[in-house]
Amino acid sequence: MTRLTELSRSIEARVAIVTGAASGMGRATAHLFADEGARVAVVDLNAEGVEEVAKEIGDAGGEALPLALDVTDEKAVANAISQVVERFSAIDILVNNAGVSIPAPLHLEDYGERWERTLAVNLTAHIVWVRACLPHLKQSDAGRIVNIASTEGLGASAMASPYTASKHGVIGLTRSLAMELGPQGITVNCICPGPIHTGMTAAIPDAAKTKFARRRVPLRRYGNPEEVAHGTLHFVLPASSFINGAVLPVDGGLTIQNT
Repeated sequence: MTRLTELSRSIEARVAIVTGAASGMGRATAHLFADEGARVAVVDLNAEGVEEVAKEIGDAGGEALPLALDVTDEKAVANAISQVVERFSAIDILVNNAGVSIPAPLHLEDYGERWERTLAVNLTAHIVWVRACLPHLKQSDAGRIVNIASTEGLGASAMASPYTASKHGVIGLTRSLAMELGPQGITVNCICPGPIHTGMTAAIPDAAKTKFARRRVPLRRYGNPEEVAHGTLHFVLPASSFINGAVLPVDGGLTIQNT
């Protein structure tokens, strides 16, 4: 049958870097991209975790390169980029997913340290990776950057000012980069996950999760990492070539509920 459309919804053979890929949404994204035929660099501080994810992808017939490093270490990032290009000869997609959530009431003596670490991982690392990948993204015919923020970037919570500030920053960074890189054919978009079953939320009792979801989420449940990954996949498709600077909540409707 002759196709009636021209734009591709395939990332077959594309090269993607996913940070924070040893668990949660990053792991789901790495798996989904590999399932769709992409070659994936699996990046995380957790060395055992990246090896495990890469093995899972390899066992399923995909291609993955495990890279264990601190995403805030510029020298380590530069070395990782070199390894990706040596292995796969290109970089088409960057997903800045790595993040931390560190409680930080203002009265804590080490508040400054918590602020610095949170901003370093959740925001500064994004631009470190963008700058390191940029020469290669420019060579792609469908360069894509997706930054993972949070619904916390669309609102606020008490006792989490560094996290909230970092996620607002990710949204602002996304919009600015979309303006700057758009003329070069590179799109930059942002996902804002809401309540998702990940390591960050694992310590919350199930009863509390259920109560929160029934009260705050129109779909009345927490989301799953793969549901976020599919939103990310949509942004990186070659066919998503006119979506730029968008901020997509993946939150079951949390941010639109007024009652």
